[in-house]
Amino acid sequence: MRLALFDLDNTLLAGDSDFEWAQFLMDQGVLDREVYEARNQRFYDQYKAGTLDIHEFLAFQLKPLARHPRAQLDAWHREFMATRILPMIAVGTPELLARHAGDVRMIVTATNSFVTAPIARHLGVPHLIATEPEQLNGEFSGAVSGLPSFREGKVTRLEQWLAERGKAWADVTESWFYSDSLNDLPLLDRVHHPVAVDPDATLRRHAETRGWPVISLRSR
Repeated sequence: MRLALFDLDNTLLAGDSDFEWAQFLMDQGVLDREVYEARNQRFYDQYKAGTLDIHEFLAFQLKPLARHPRAQLDAWHREFMATRILPMIAVGTPELLARHAGDVRMIVTATNSFVTAPIARHLGVPHLIATEPEQLNGEFSGAVSGLPSFREGKVTRLEQWLAERGKAWADVTESWFYSDSLNDLPLLDRVHHPVAVDPDATLRRHAETRGWPVISLRSR
């Protein structure tokens, strides 16, 4: 098995879908800007600095999903895709994904699957590992289901995905992981071909020290 793994936010996208979803809800008047904007920015800054408490963040980020019917959330998401996500797809993303057309392609992201599953479908990536929001009778509860796919959790969730298919890391003959973030070092260290994409300063230094490729999807 050849695995091509892709981070989503600030990698395939030239921006962060999680951050933009909260900003979108504020612009719609769904969330109180005075209450949410500063916290949204603070969590985003902590993520970039590698200090994010994922459970504190998810309690903040998933709560709005529990306040509205799924049909309304889906309608908002369609507008969110059209106005925020499609313009954010990095210019080099289609070419990179096409380069791995013969491999098992998967997005591995900390962002929840409600936000990211439609993005993965649009990009034509058939497999997705994302943080899973808990659902009760088809509606979101505001809680997390299972292990968040964040930092070491991405490695664990990928191992679980392989095990569900009767496979293990030993069955992966070649693997790539493309990411921008220091938070993804655990999975980058695990694959055969780690690639830093428009990386943050910490990941760039690590990549240069280790001799990993550093690429940009935002310029041609």
